Amino acid sequence: MATAVTNTSFSPLQQIDAGVLNVGYAEVGPSDGPAVLLLHGWPYDIHSYVDVAPLLAADGCRVIVPYLRGFGSTRFLASDAVRNGQQAALARDVIALMDALGIERAILGGFDWGARTANIVAALWPERTTGLVSVSGYLIGSQSANKTPLPPAAELAWWYQYYFATERGQAGYDTYRHVFNKLIWQLASPQWDFDDATFERSAAAFDNPDHVAIVIHNYRWRLGLAAGESHYDDLEQRLAAGPVITVPTITLEGDANGAPHPEASAYARKFSGNYAHRIIEGGVGHNLPQEAPQAFAQAVIDVDGD
Repeated sequence: MATAVTNTSFSPLQQIDAGVLNVGYAEVGPSDGPAVLLLHGWPYDIHSYVDVAPLLAADGCRVIVPYLRGFGSTRFLASDAVRNGQQAALARDVIALMDALGIERAILGGFDWGARTANIVAALWPERTTGLVSVSGYLIGSQSANKTPLPPAAELAWWYQYYFATERGQAGYDTYRHVFNKLIWQLASPQWDFDDATFERSAAAFDNPDHVAIVIHNYRWRLGLAAGESHYDDLEQRLAAGPVITVPTITLEGDANGAPHPEASAYARKFSGNYAHRIIEGGVGHNLPQEAPQAFAQAVIDVDGD
């Protein structure tokens, strides 16, 4: 098991043009090491991996931690680009970033939006994926599947998605984004005793000028309330079929995850390669890489050896 460290920041970030974006990212570790891309979720940022990245770098990995579109220093190259948050767009961003960095294959790790994005890349571009570490397992969805109503208690857990479907919700998120996202942190990780400084380091990423537009579009697109871009239609059709992931995979779940998430038994069959599922104990919630960095880093190391 890797040894934990306590960090509060990455070294100076880098920027690179990749696809439709200029991506801000942290890079840690030897440039010739096996590549690892770590993808954050909402409402989080690259600091979810601030303790994971040094552990992997010490193991010889080249670790890339990018800001997703709408977060931190990542910007659209064109002012008139569609502020699109659909799942296929985020996955395409990862492929474009790998191309820009000259990375042919990488281990992908993620949670929340980042896990879904890593799932998609592993499913549709397995030749680019050495292995996968995914918190909460298989998260690929579709607008069609999202038409099916859930039991009331499950619908309640998605309250923010329905709030975002309204103009009041968009205005409320824009006005109160820091307060709103701190509430999500508390609900999603009820036993994580994070301090204000930890939250504020990540909250700065929500001041991105495209943040609200990307978040609102992401959740409205899921419900079929906002259109995607037609050039992603083929990818979305393939994703709607629920493609099996063939690369070596380790899925993780915290024992105190307060965010909506599927049971492991519901998705185990979606992984046909070497596969393991781990429950991370100790009151670990939704932001698993930041709450349990040793366990997350160890999964990345282990999946590379499978």
